[in-house]
Amino acid sequence: MQEHERPKGNGLKWRKRKTRPPVPYWFADEKAIKAGYPVKSANLSQFADRPLILEERVARLQSEMLLWMSGERESKPRFNGTFGSLIRFYESDKESPFNTDLKPGVKDTYAVYIRKLIAHIGELRIDHHDGRDLKRWFAQWRGDPDGSDHLPRGKMVLAVLKAAVSFGIACRYPGCAEFQTAIREIEFPAPKSRTFAPTADQIVGVRKAAHAANRPRRALLYALAFETTGRYFDFFGQWMPISYKKPSAVLFKGRKWIGPMWSAIDSNLIMTITPTKTEDTTEVEISFDLSTCPMVLEELAHIPIEERKGPIIISERSGLPYLYHTFRLGWRKDFKAAGLPTKMWCRDIRAGGITEGGKAGGTMDDLRRTAGHAKPKMTERYDRDQIEAQRRTMKYRTTYRENDKKTS
Repeated sequence: MQEHERPKGNGLKWRKRKTRPPVPYWFADEKAIKAGYPVKSANLSQFADRPLILEERVARLQSEMLLWMSGERESKPRFNGTFGSLIRFYESDKESPFNTDLKPGVKDTYAVYIRKLIAHIGELRIDHHDGRDLKRWFAQWRGDPDGSDHLPRGKMVLAVLKAAVSFGIACRYPGCAEFQTAIREIEFPAPKSRTFAPTADQIVGVRKAAHAANRPRRALLYALAFETTGRYFDFFGQWMPISYKKPSAVLFKGRKWIGPMWSAIDSNLIMTITPTKTEDTTEVEISFDLSTCPMVLEELAHIPIEERKGPIIISERSGLPYLYHTFRLGWRKDFKAAGLPTKMWCRDIRAGGITEGGKAGGTMDDLRRTAGHAKPKMTERYDRDQIEAQRRTMKYRTTYRENDKKTS
């Protein structure tokens, strides 16, 4: 389309690019933005070569803004056949799985990709697109301009879109069922299984790095995750909105912390926790005998009895449980200082513990029970079996480490 043929006006502007033709964007009026109008801009590049459709989209966006400015504002977004309106419904409706099923941390992640989806395909009509379009979009979601591949990110964006479409079907919104049928015929690549499994020596190294940084509680977390094979965030805890259903005495800037306190460890060093994956379903608890965990005992020796109160894992700087992004920066520094592979993550520690247990001769059933891979229905007897399985596994692992040192 030549420059003189390009539609103009009503908030439509053409953004120039270095090597490719300009792309059309609609921008809300500054007065509307200052008044709180939620849609600040819209990328209309899909219609760059279709002037009639482009003009129609711009006119609709402009009229919706003017209607909003006139005072006609609905508390709930209206479904108008576009992906954007569907996704906003999914996010705002009180009965949507977004608001009834997702935990606060997951909701925060979904919200990030909801914004990206609305910016990317929000103005497109659902009934005008099919699986071929989704496959093309997926390639854009997983890739960066520099050529780097981010498949997990692409899968997450896809998951959010699929959740919104499923909700649309439940609400009987036009076009959603047909779109879901189309995308079921498209196969998307799955991320490769992670292969990192840190060894006992590597965990010793990363614990030393944490102590060198004056962060002994991080060292304790590494030891707990490795020797109990629990998920690290089950010891780390989570910051939740004040409105979250569970009570907490640990509050900070309008949020509450939910996680294991020192009271979870009794006088016999038996630690009992409810994994986050079961707390809202079966509420199954798992227990560990920390007296059988040499690394954990070494770390506990660094923490005076009088300091064993409140949350177990805290930031020594603030005295409060870590914010996730702060902890993430911390473990990355510890891993780097210990010389661990750059692509190894904190959550790989659990896999390292399970792997060591297998090499040491632990049975698959003991390893499963120790790691908390439990069946939905648990009995009191099963709980006793679980802690006995953990004790047997740690006995194998301790012997394995001693023999490994003798032969190396």
